[in-house]
Amino acid sequence: MFHHITVLKEEATEGLNIKQDGIYVDCTLGGGGHSSVIASKLGPGGRLIALDQDDWALDNAREKLAPYGERVTLVKTNFRDLEQVLKELDVPMKDGVPQVDGILYDLGVSSPQFDEGERGFSYNHDAPLDMRMDQDASLTAKEIVNEWPEEEIARILYRYGEEKFSRRIARVIVEKRKQSTIETTGELVELIKEGIPAAARRTGGHPAKRSFQALRIAVNDELGAFEEALHQAVRCLAPGGRVSVITFHSLEDRICKQIFSSYLEKCTCPPDFPLCVCGGKGVLRLVNRKPLIPTETELAENSRARSAKLRVAEKL
Repeated sequence: MFHHITVLKEEATEGLNIKQDGIYVDCTLGGGGHSSVIASKLGPGGRLIALDQDDWALDNAREKLAPYGERVTLVKTNFRDLEQVLKELDVPMKDGVPQVDGILYDLGVSSPQFDEGERGFSYNHDAPLDMRMDQDASLTAKEIVNEWPEEEIARILYRYGEEKFSRRIARVIVEKRKQSTIETTGELVELIKEGIPAAARRTGGHPAKRSFQALRIAVNDELGAFEEALHQAVRCLAPGGRVSVITFHSLEDRICKQIFSSYLEKCTCPPDFPLCVCGGKGVLRLVNRKPLIPTETELAENSRARSAKLRVAEKL
C-alpha cells in the first residue's frame, strides 16, 4: 500500500494558476497527491506529464490517475532530464525549447520510502544499506560507507547533513569497515551514535537523522539534480507559466532561493535616473515575497510537513 500525505497540496497547485487547456509537469510524482489535483483541474485539452524514478510510485500512480485517461503521461526518469523528456513528448516549442504552463517540485523522500524499511532510508528500521530512489541506479549507501575515503564521507556528512561531528563519525565508520563490511542501517546507526559524544546524543532528535539525510542526498545526487532541473524549468516555462517548489531542508531551499533570485529583474541604473536605461530585464517574478509554510492544522495531521517551504515564481 502506497500511503503518502501530500504536503502543501492546495497551496502548491494553486500557485501554478492552472488553466484547463494548459500543459503541466509534476517533476516529483511520489504518492500522486499533487498530480491528482492538477489533473482534476484540466479539461479535455489539458495535459499533465508526471515524472518519477521510483517504480513503486509509478505503479501506484497508474491506478490513482487512471480516471484522467490520456490527459496524463507518466515517465520513469530523474527530473534532471526534464527538458529532454519534454522534447521527446512533442510539447510545443519556441526557439528549440519546450514550452509548458507550469512545473512542480515536491522534494525529499515520500513517506512510503521511509516507512518501507527494506529501502534503507530510515534509521528506525534495520535493513540493507541501499537508499536508492531509482532501484536501477548503481550507487548505494553501502558502497559509500564501505568504499569511499574517510575524508569524503566526512565531507558529505558535513555538507549535506550539517553534521558537526562528521569527522568523528567518518573515523568510526572507517575503523569498523577494516574489521568487516558494514551491511545494514542498524549497524550504521550504532556507529553514528558511537561517533557523537553522549551529551550531544541526548538533544536534537535521533542522532542518525543528519547522517542518513546526507547519505541519501549523496546516493541520489539530489542537490545536483535539483539545481540542473530548476534551471531547465525556468527555460521551459512559457510566458505567464509558473514553477512551484516545495523544499524540506535548508540546502534545497537555499538553491531554490538563489536560482530564482538570479532570474529576477536587476536594474543597475543610478537611483537618481527617472527611467531604467540599463535594460536589466528579469526572466521571473516572485509570486510570494516570502515562502509559504504549512498551517498549524496541516502540522497536526502530518508532522513531516514541519520543515516544508513553498516558493512560487512566474515567467515574465
